[in-house]
Amino acid sequence: MSTAVWPYLPHDELIKAEDATLARELEWLLSSLQETLASLKSGLEECIALLAPVEPGSTLVVSSMRSESVKGFITRVGTRIVKGDIHIRLPTLPPPRTSSSSSTSYPLHLSTLPTAPSLVLTQLTSVRNLINQSLDVVDISTWTGDAHDANFIAGQLRLLFDFVQEARQALKGGEDIVGRWWENPVDDSIFDPPLAPTLSFHLSISEASLLLVLRTLQFTQPNTPTPPSFASFTNPFTASSDAISLRQRLGLAAKLPEHDETGQVFTYKGQEVRVREKVRVESQDPSLMAVMAKLSALEHAVVGARRSLAIVMGRDDDD
Repeated sequence: MSTAVWPYLPHDELIKAEDATLARELEWLLSSLQETLASLKSGLEECIALLAPVEPGSTLVVSSMRSESVKGFITRVGTRIVKGDIHIRLPTLPPPRTSSSSSTSYPLHLSTLPTAPSLVLTQLTSVRNLINQSLDVVDISTWTGDAHDANFIAGQLRLLFDFVQEARQALKGGEDIVGRWWENPVDDSIFDPPLAPTLSFHLSISEASLLLVLRTLQFTQPNTPTPPSFASFTNPFTASSDAISLRQRLGLAAKLPEHDETGQVFTYKGQEVRVREKVRVESQDPSLMAVMAKLSALEHAVVGARRSLAIVMGRDDDD
């Protein structure tokens, strides 16, 4: 069975008719894509609103599950952590001598001094910048460029897809985005009192949740100097090796839980260290989860628009 056009058209005229039909279809699609771009802009603006530094911010509980290892809260305003009160209870991190005699935990308080550096979540800064760049792409596609040029719109949609996808990946996290904890330590003076020399504090975004990883460290080189501000800090890792080995021989030393960094050596703040204990705590942030859901939907919409335009233009949407 075959299909024929009636009335019959010569081959040359048939080709011209097909080209004219495709041209009209492309014109209609480019016009409808302007509505799609307006919808995308609305979604991007909603994401910006969710990331805006609006007081009082989002106060999130930071607590380890099924243990008393970590208890506290932090407050996020935009891309910054503006308030934090966390108490840590680990065998390898005794309370400082300056704390209350009845205290059994190590306190972490964000400094309120005006000269203290800010605790900034760089992933959220990247997400906000990428969304703003996406809005610029939409505005250029709508007002500045030629909205009837298929090649121009195709290029803008590809650029928009890259920005939205990168923003979503930044919220998803991962070592390739966050970086390695030992290479980017936080400034000790963010906290009051300053962070203990044997404690690593690493805060990042993972799957649109705040991820806090605390590590107690052991210096691999003996007689590591202690900063003057921590002269009163009891460091269990620089104690007498004879005393430690005696406790181990007597079986009095508690066995620390295994973790994925056991036995590895890292260069942290210019010194080689091992990780004694590692605690990972996640805290879901409703605003960030909403942003990630919106970005996923926007990415899907851009993919559909690119695919439709590529089909009408007769090319691969990856071109």
